[in-house]
Amino acid sequence: MKNRSNLIITVFVIVFVLISTVIFFKKFDLLGPILVLFFLALAFSFRHTERYRGFSFTMIILAAICLSLYYPKNFIQIGSFELELLIVPLLQIIMFGMGTTMSFKDFYGIIKMPKGVIVGLICQFSIMPFLGFSLAYLFKFPPEISAGIVLIGSSPSGLASNVMAYLARANLALSVTLTAVATLSAPIITPLLMKLLAGAFVPIDFFDMAISMIKMVILPVLVGLIFNYFFYGKIIWLDKVMPIISMTAIALIITIITAAGRDSLISIGFFLIIAAIIHNLSGYFLGYWGCKILKMKEQDCRTIALEVGMQNGGLASGIALEMGKISTVGLAPAVFGPWMNISGSSLAYWWREKNRVF
Repeated sequence: MKNRSNLIITVFVIVFVLISTVIFFKKFDLLGPILVLFFLALAFSFRHTERYRGFSFTMIILAAICLSLYYPKNFIQIGSFELELLIVPLLQIIMFGMGTTMSFKDFYGIIKMPKGVIVGLICQFSIMPFLGFSLAYLFKFPPEISAGIVLIGSSPSGLASNVMAYLARANLALSVTLTAVATLSAPIITPLLMKLLAGAFVPIDFFDMAISMIKMVILPVLVGLIFNYFFYGKIIWLDKVMPIISMTAIALIITIITAAGRDSLISIGFFLIIAAIIHNLSGYFLGYWGCKILKMKEQDCRTIALEVGMQNGGLASGIALEMGKISTVGLAPAVFGPWMNISGSSLAYWWREKNRVF
């Protein structure tokens, strides 16, 4: 463990020296490759360190973002093929992967834990959309960027929240049930929230968005559920490969969106990051203490906090593409996603390390 910690420190020192040298000699064109290698080195180091393993994927995402910011043309179009056309198929693969990790038994949690499911869904689809609307209004972002913030707030949680619930020693069964129910409810709830809130910024077609989400969410998740029902435990290699495929798909989606919205990101990126931090941390805080006020168990409070604070950025990106506004509406999901992984991992590990036993 000590050797691995020393490796991480060494990576930081080397990169600090390189960046200082680049700035001193004003060779800013080299800064991009250095940052990409830095985040990849951290990803490798974290992957082999038990304490920080949960951050390795986030480091890969940050490397992908740096790559697309410095070399955007390579991630916008190859020949005559526009890479943004890959987003929906990639999202469908992610949703199929989500479906293969679920079973129809997960929905029994609605009966076994009705209070947790109801409270979780209400918190998730009320706190985050209205927070998103309020932040967009207060920061006075351009209309389509504002719509993207409302969109990420109106999206359901993803598989990442289940992983964080496991790490936080929360109620994993409740987390899985909430993710499943919220995901399948999203084709109705998300377009409705977008119509009510984001409609103040850009025109929203409820029915078109609902149909798009059924295509991107319901169908691939149901196929995954059916696949899991008939082939669970029979195709072991697929169980091992699907998480890798899903993570790769998420990285590609974020890279493509970042490249497409590079100019907007450079001009308002700092404020968008601040908005992402406020939005996300407020979700954790309000989700957790809202459950505490209702005298719910500690594990359930942790679970709902993570479910409320973490949204499915990939799904939000797919919706933005279907709206034809991937470089603007899709920018908030691309920024919020990596931050949610950093904060979610940090919160989960903090809860895990607490000495209290519940």
